[in-house]
Order: sequence, then C-alpha cells, then structure tokens
Amino acid sequence: MIELDNLTKVFDTPKGAVVAADHISMKVPNGEICILLGPSGCGKTTTLKMINRIVKPTSGKVFINGEDTTGMNTQDLRRNIGYVIQQIGLFPNMTIEENITLVPQLLGWDKARYRERARELMAMISMEPNAFLKRFPSELSGGQQQRIGVARALAADPPVMLMDEPFGAIDPINRAVIQDEFLKMQQELKKTIMFVSHDIDEAIKMGDRVAIFREGKLVQHSSPDDLLAAPKNAFVESFLGEDRALKRLNLVKVQEVVSDKIATVKPGDTLETALARIEDYGYQNAILMVNDQRQPVGLITRTKARTTKGYCRDHFENVPATVTLKDNLRKVASLMFSQDATWLPCVDDQGRVCGQITQRAMTHHLGSRFRAREAAPRNPDSAIKE
Repeated sequence: MIELDNLTKVFDTPKGAVVAADHISMKVPNGEICILLGPSGCGKTTTLKMINRIVKPTSGKVFINGEDTTGMNTQDLRRNIGYVIQQIGLFPNMTIEENITLVPQLLGWDKARYRERARELMAMISMEPNAFLKRFPSELSGGQQQRIGVARALAADPPVMLMDEPFGAIDPINRAVIQDEFLKMQQELKKTIMFVSHDIDEAIKMGDRVAIFREGKLVQHSSPDDLLAAPKNAFVESFLGEDRALKRLNLVKVQEVVSDKIATVKPGDTLETALARIEDYGYQNAILMVNDQRQPVGLITRTKARTTKGYCRDHFENVPATVTLKDNLRKVASLMFSQDATWLPCVDDQGRVCGQITQRAMTHHLGSRFRAREAAPRNPDSAIKE
C-alpha cells in the first residue's frame, strides 16, 4: 500500500514561495492503480516524484506497506520502487537485456537469475526474447522502447510502481495495445501503482481510483465510476467534460444491465407462433430464433411474421450482433448504432442465449446515479471557491 500523509512541497523562487503540493493525504490499497489527473501545474507529477524522493518533500510523510520511508536510504528506496517515465530513459550504450537487468544486478542477483528474469519479462510484454534482448534501444520503435521501460521497472519485482505519463508519447493505436497488455499483466502481478496521466479516457480505463488535482490540492479521490457519476464540485464536473455520462460506458459491464427475460422461437415454430410471442412480449420489431443448444441462429421480424405463412426456419434474417456478459456498454452502444438496433441478445461462454440488453435499460442504468445526485441535498462546503 502507498500512503501519503500531509505531503507538501514548497519551491522557493525569485518571486517567492510556490506551493506545488499542498498537504496531500491519500491511500492506494495493495494491488490497485491510482491515476493522478489534473491540468498542467496542478501538482500531480510533483506528488509522484516525492514518493521516490526525486523531489524532496518539504513536509509530510510517505508510507510504503506501512513503513515510513523518511529515514530510508534514498538509493535503497528507489531500487525497491519501479519507475517508468514518458521519455523512457533507456541507456543507449546498453543492450535491451542490460537495460532490463540493471537493477537486479545492483541488488546482487546472480547472472542466471537476472538473465532468466529478462526473458520472462520480454515474454510478458509480448516481445520475443531471442529477437530483442541483444539489440540496442536505437534499433527499436518508440512503442517497443516504452515496453522495455515497463519491463525494466518490473525487473526486480518491486511491490510499488510509479509511472509518469508512460504512454503519452506513443501513437493512439500502439498506446491502446500497450495499455491493454499492461492491464493484463497487472491482473497477474497485482502491483500497487501511482500513475500520472493527462488523458481522462486513459485514467478511466486504467485506474481503480482516480485522484483529481487542482492548484496543488487534492480535490477528489474516488473510483472512476463514482468520479464520473458524482463529481465533487463544479471544477471536477467541468474538467471531466459534458460527456462524462458517455465515458461511463467503458466502466459498466453487460452483466450489470442484462435482463434474462427474452422471448425466443425455434426453427420449427410457425410464423404465427412467432407473431404471437412478439405481441405477448411487446416487441416492436423482431424475435430471436435459437437452435436446440439455445444458440442464436436468426431473427424473425414482425413484418415477416404478420404477412407470411410458414415456418421460422424458412423466413429468418441474420442476427446483426451478439454481446457477452463481460463486454462493456461502449461496445454495446457501438454495435447498436452501427446495426440500427434497439436491443441485442446476450450469450454466455458457450454461445447460448442468456438474456438481452436494450437501449432503454442502458440509459436507465447510466442515468440513475445522476438522478440520485440531483435529488440529494447540496452540500455547499463541498465546492471549491473559484
């Protein structure tokens, strides 16, 4: 766990004292990622750098796994904290293997152990060890170098990692890939991470918690969903943007919204039966056709069922798309918009229909937090004076 207790930094400048971080107190539980977010000059990077003492605190304390780091030797402290920056900072005259294993060597690991660790990490970041370990940084793309930076930070298996806009200089496509790979690693490694970002979408995607800074102060520290649904004051609300309800689409899974009430027909049912079930369930446009394994195989439209005689197997249309319980609502919304659909069937891991998700259910779910917030009494003390 990382705990900051009234951490403060005051810089002396020719124009007088400047408070860069003002009594920051917060906790990051073990195995979680906390994203530090805010406008330029708000104190987020200064706060991060005080943890490994790149910036020396003016006052306050940093605890790592309950241990006060105030009296720790600075070099020992840094060797036990992984650190990744936007500029990467690989040593150009060292091979990739030498870059990755630098800290383990300083900690006295034997050669076999640290070389094996380098190979493990290369596989973890999806780079072939035999193809890359003997290369130099100049022979790698920017995205590949950034992955090596992450691997180097993980080399000594530190319990804590600090990341200062680590993916900020990478193009959007590669950034998304590296973010996904890092989150997969985190599911296994469970590091405790503080991560500076300037990107709200990245913060929502990567963070278990998000800390919003303004003018050196910590304004709000909460889960991404709580942050988007209940911004603490006008500044946070404005910073997140008017589309914050849409940003929540990334955070909500289908399983939170799905309804298990869904009408179906089988290929051997008549169109008359299909029309009756459409009417009974109040469907406007179509009903799902499933096989004996309850897997979706087609749609019977209301128009076809009303105007045609025969069996469903002879008059179905293709299912435009299906979703799974683990999909997020952003994917669902995209599929609905592209297919001009108001509902989609949901399937389990075996492809069997387990329910449906509708546009109405999605908007109701997303809006419930906002409606509850509007109905709650206002607390004038929660707003920061502009």
